[in-house]
Order: sequence, then structure tokens, then C-alpha cells
Amino acid sequence: MDALLNQAFAGLSMASILLIVGLGLAIIYGSMGVINLAHGEFVMLGAYVAWAMQTFLGFSILTSLPLIFVVIAFVGWLVERGVVHRLYRRPLDTILATWGIGIVLQQLVRMFIGPESRFVATPSLLEGNTVIGAVVMSNYRLFVIVFALAVLAATWALMTRTEFGTRLRAVIQNREISECYGIRAEKVYAMTFAYGAGLAGVAGALLTPLVSTTPSMGTYLVVDAFLVVIIGGVGSLIGTAVAAAAVGEATALFSMLMNDTLGRIAVLLAIILLIRFRPNGLFPQTIRR
Repeated sequence: MDALLNQAFAGLSMASILLIVGLGLAIIYGSMGVINLAHGEFVMLGAYVAWAMQTFLGFSILTSLPLIFVVIAFVGWLVERGVVHRLYRRPLDTILATWGIGIVLQQLVRMFIGPESRFVATPSLLEGNTVIGAVVMSNYRLFVIVFALAVLAATWALMTRTEFGTRLRAVIQNREISECYGIRAEKVYAMTFAYGAGLAGVAGALLTPLVSTTPSMGTYLVVDAFLVVIIGGVGSLIGTAVAAAAVGEATALFSMLMNDTLGRIAVLLAIILLIRFRPNGLFPQTIRR
């Protein structure tokens, strides 16, 4: 039982990372209909910015997070303005274009930084563990869980309690009518894409003390994030949160009961069965474009 509880806590911390990455994907696809295969590279870039700020400027992850969000959001804005906005309503072209952008970003990192793994230290403020009974909880992992919940709350507030969120919902329901009322859909899309990219960058930075920072680190994470978005119901923030928790915990528990490979297979089979009987996800959106 002690091992089970400790593994469940580890799964919850990874689910928190998936939640932040999945929120960015859910917002981009739910509002714009864009399948962004470069999202994993935004995660990777966030990790490398965190490494650079620690290595060359001496900044810890905690002090770097706001700047990382801004930097990766700007990269996302450039990608949307330079490529993606020309390919709306052309889903296959968008998939190929973002896939190509992801490969280019990986190769640029390999060329200018190198393929070697990079290390980012845990902030000294969050070192150590909190012990409750037989459960040993890393203070850093606890911070990641709380931070992910804060990001979820902030994103919900942004989408439902701000003028930007109102404009975004209007564009989702009917772009043409929204533009008749003076809403610039292209500007809304660019800001939405940038926000989703910024969230991915923050997730990558938070991930750096837990895994090695490599040019391909975002590739596998983004697959899980896409699964989270599909299971939750595309565009649903609450669904994304529930699906992230389910995928993270299931992966951790199956890996403990079997091994990493068999656990991964078991999770994928469970997801396939779920999609078979609920193709629109757990919390399907009732309003679509």
C-alpha cells in the first residue's frame, strides 16, 4: 500500500505537467481547429530557455517562469503569423507544416546547443521532501501540482471572465458574424496560439528537474497530451484536467504493476476502448464551429 500511494503521487505530478501541456493544445485545437504537431517542440524550447537562464544568468526556474512564458509565446506568435494563419481550413497542410516546423526547431537546437542532455537544478527553496505517514512527497513535485491547478484556474478565468475570452468564444461560434461586430479573428487566433505555446514552454521548464533536457524531449510528451485532449473532449478545460489526471495515474500504476512498456500498452488499450464507446470524449463540447 505504501508503494502504491507513493507511485500515485508520482503519477499525479506527471499528470500536472500533462495538464499544462494539454491546456495549450485544447485551447489551440478547440478554438482554431489546428492540430499543432510542433507543440512538443515548444515544450522543448521552454526547457532549454530554463537551462540557459540557469547556466548563463544564474536564474532558478521559479524566477525564470514568467520570462519563459513570454519568450515561447512570442515564438508561437511568430509561427502562427508566419505559417499557420495561411493554412486555416486546410488541416492536412497544417499538420505537415507544423510537423516540419517541429523538425526544424529540433535540428536548430542540435546544431547550436548540441544533442547532449542538459541538467537543470531543482530550486533550493523547493528541495527536500514532505512526509505524511509512509508517503514521501517531493516538495518540488508538490509545487508542480499546485502550480498546474493555478494555471487551470487562470486559464478558465481568462476564457470565461475577460474580454479576450468573450471575443474568442464569439469567433468559435461564428467567425463571420464576429467580424461584422468588429472582432479581428486573426488577432484573436494569433493571441490564442501564442498563449498555448507559452503554456507548453512553462511545462517544459517545470519538467527539467525531473527528466533530461534533450532536443527530442517533447516528442513523446506531446503524444500523451494529444491523448489527454481527445479523452477530455476537445476544447473542454475541465475535461482536459480530468483526462490528464486519469492518464497520469493510470500510467504510473500500470507501470508499477507491470513494467514501463507493458504499462504504456495497457494505458493505450484503455484509451482506445474509451474512444470506441465515447468518441467525443468525456466532456464533449456542445457548441462547435
